[in-house]
Amino acid sequence: MPTSPTRKQFLQQAGILSAATLLSPLAGQASMLASAPEKRVRVGLIGCGSVSNMYLPHLSKSPFVELVSTCDIIPERAQQAAAKYRRSDGSPLDHYPHIDQLLAGAPFDLLVNLTNMQEHGRLNRLALLAGKHVWSEKPMANTYREGRALLELAIQKKRRIWGAPAVVQSPQFAFMAQAIRDGKLGKVSAAHAHYGHLGPDWSAFFYEKGGGSLPDLGVYNLATLTGLLGPAKAVMAMTSIVTPTRHTTDKGTVPVVAEDNAMVLLDHGNGVLSHVQCGFNYFDPYGHEGKGQEKPTITVWGTKGNLALIGYDWAPFGVDMATTENEKGDRFATDTRDYRWEMGASVIAESLATGKEPLIQPEHALHVLDIIEAARKSGTTGQRVALQSTFKWPVV
Repeated sequence: MPTSPTRKQFLQQAGILSAATLLSPLAGQASMLASAPEKRVRVGLIGCGSVSNMYLPHLSKSPFVELVSTCDIIPERAQQAAAKYRRSDGSPLDHYPHIDQLLAGAPFDLLVNLTNMQEHGRLNRLALLAGKHVWSEKPMANTYREGRALLELAIQKKRRIWGAPAVVQSPQFAFMAQAIRDGKLGKVSAAHAHYGHLGPDWSAFFYEKGGGSLPDLGVYNLATLTGLLGPAKAVMAMTSIVTPTRHTTDKGTVPVVAEDNAMVLLDHGNGVLSHVQCGFNYFDPYGHEGKGQEKPTITVWGTKGNLALIGYDWAPFGVDMATTENEKGDRFATDTRDYRWEMGASVIAESLATGKEPLIQPEHALHVLDIIEAARKSGTTGQRVALQSTFKWPVV
């Protein structure tokens, strides 16, 4: 708050999955959800830092969630988080200082992973091996290769894994997607998205290898634009480091290794191009939280109209649409009650409890991760990088 093997290579398995399942792991697991009885899904949460202060209240209010335990390498944080909440029977939550103890402790169904992004792949793998479903904050893994391996492991274990962000769940995203599908914009040609601020100071991991503005900030816009316009076919990008050192509260002054400035061009096919810019060197009067941000951060252009998402895609306020039939335009999708960026794990708990398939797809998260890796490669080599990954589209 990442060159990759071909899709075919990753999807080959020893005759245990049908071709349809290989093309869409979600389809291969849909039968599990379809027969799932309505129930409360037991949740264990790891990573009790600032992001958990948003997730835990949301999870605690879900009728489909039974909070069970918390875990953090700083034991006091896990203990403090556990002390704020209770199970449905009024008993306190368990808390642990290490994932091994969490997985061996009080039984739970879904791991919610809110740790430093460099740890996501390793911890998600341990959870799957222990028979847990996984909701992971972004990114799901540190590389596309690692992420594909996690998804295959989930299939083998008859478990599910999903990755943030949850931007496709917002009513604003749904309105934009439907307007595009209904031809309100005519032939769509281009889109732009941006998200940036002056950078977090509470942890060094944002600036270390495996961090960066792309997996922390650009990931939202990349998920939104590919969700609206379809999977990217190729990527060209430039990345840089503007501020070579940063002062952080956990490690003091650290060198910046990961990009803190990025410009990414996406080719979605059929002539459709989009652009994402993100960075940790943007003065923004709305700050890291984006409070009060009511200006467009995403625009989509077509031959008969345009769309502008008001606010950030992780906290949108509405959508402005102008067309040849209404050139001045109007604002739509202004209801913000049903979407919060921290709702992803709650959506997944409902899915596991009821069989209702979410709009969030693990392959979409992996496609975004593939784009991030391709952008870094393009930024280093100056080459256009073709992509092999994809996901089920349209989303809505």
